[in-house]
Amino acid sequence: MNHLVSPSLLASDFGNLSEDVRLLNRSMADWIHCDIMDGVFVPNISFGFPVVEHVRKIAEKPLDVHLMIVDPDRYLARWKETGAAILTVQYEACVHLHRTVTEIRRLGMKAGVAVNPHTPVALLKNILHCIDMVLIMTVNPGFGGQVFIQESYSKIEEMKDMIRSGGHDVLIQVDGGIDTVNAPVLIEKGADVLVAGNTVFSSEDPADTIRKLKMLEE
Repeated sequence: MNHLVSPSLLASDFGNLSEDVRLLNRSMADWIHCDIMDGVFVPNISFGFPVVEHVRKIAEKPLDVHLMIVDPDRYLARWKETGAAILTVQYEACVHLHRTVTEIRRLGMKAGVAVNPHTPVALLKNILHCIDMVLIMTVNPGFGGQVFIQESYSKIEEMKDMIRSGGHDVLIQVDGGIDTVNAPVLIEKGADVLVAGNTVFSSEDPADTIRKLKMLEE
């Protein structure tokens, strides 16, 4: 399989964060997903620059940073300095999206745009040539452990058709309620990157769960 797996640190043990990052280093994970929440755009607060800077010192995989915050433009350069390789902003939080993603790329990061479950992916048609990844949220953002929204499958298919018809080189990432059961269907529908938090870190053997997601074994 050519898809990527990006385990989310939101579900890790913050009391043993360093060891969990080292576990991801040793695993088949491709990226390390960092969910940044401000308590305004979403009803939760996660972690910020100091924690991600600590992760960067230990991580041997690219940091895949998802900003679920208002006014993300204020912090783009700081996230580059902090170590983000991929920086994803929310469509709903960006007033001037083209300006935002152009600046992310200018700073040397890959640019991603995330859409909430209620947001039509058709709204991204005119920005696809400016970005590297679309993140389709398959739960309402803010908390881990939620149930996958079934309507997400059709959104992934629609997004894949838009990318192919336009000849764009854009990855589709999915985040929320991803497990070893729905992962094969998501890949079949067109997903390229699987984000998994609780499925990985609540399992008895997180590294083996990552391997299953990567190899799509039951």
